[in-house]
Order: sequence, then C-alpha cells, then structure tokens
Amino acid sequence: QVQLVESGGGLVQPGGSLRLSCAAPGSIFSPYVMGWYRQAPGQDRELVAFIRSDYRTYYADSVKGRFTISRNNANDTVFLQMNDLKAEDTAVYYCNVNPPMLKYWGQGTQVTVSS
Repeated sequence: QVQLVESGGGLVQPGGSLRLSCAAPGSIFSPYVMGWYRQAPGQDRELVAFIRSDYRTYYADSVKGRFTISRNNANDTVFLQMNDLKAEDTAVYYCNVNPPMLKYWGQGTQVTVSS
C-alpha cells in the first residue's frame, strides 16, 4: 500500500513557525493536486491548502498570508510552512490528494500552539 507520512509538528508558542513535511514513495502523486488538511478536537477535518502539479495554490481564508504550501514533484514531498501561528491553528495536520482518498490518510502530525 502507498503511505503518506507527515512530520514536523510540535509545540510552539503563538507567533512561532513550523514547517510540516509529507513524504510519499515512488513519485506517483506528481500529476495530482496535493492538499494539507487539519482536524482540531471536536471539529470536522478541513482543507488548509492545496497545490497543483503546475504549482498553483489555494489557501483557506484562515491561513492566507501566514501559510505557504510547496512541493517537490520529483520525490512527491509536500511542505507546509506555517508562520505567525495562532492558538486556533492547533490541530492534527494531514496530507492527502485533493479531493482526498480514504486509503491515503496517514497518521498526521500534531501541531499545538500554546504559551
């Protein structure tokens, strides 16, 4: 099975930064739109950002100007640079294709923004 592995989360103070990575094997996702999603406790999973194979991007209004999604199509690695983090960014962050497929959900990486 193909696995997507998220990493880079952690505990950070408000205003801090984190860079998340999503690693995939075999370069099979290069033609597809890749997205970052997040799920806070008691909340639905939401789309944070996506990036197309031509590198055009989309961001949720809540993260515009603070987050940057990027990708390396050669090795199917997707990144999410998160700056000026806020408490409301606290969530488990996942990557997947967009629209997502159930079989590609990984373990996610926890981002906690707290002083």
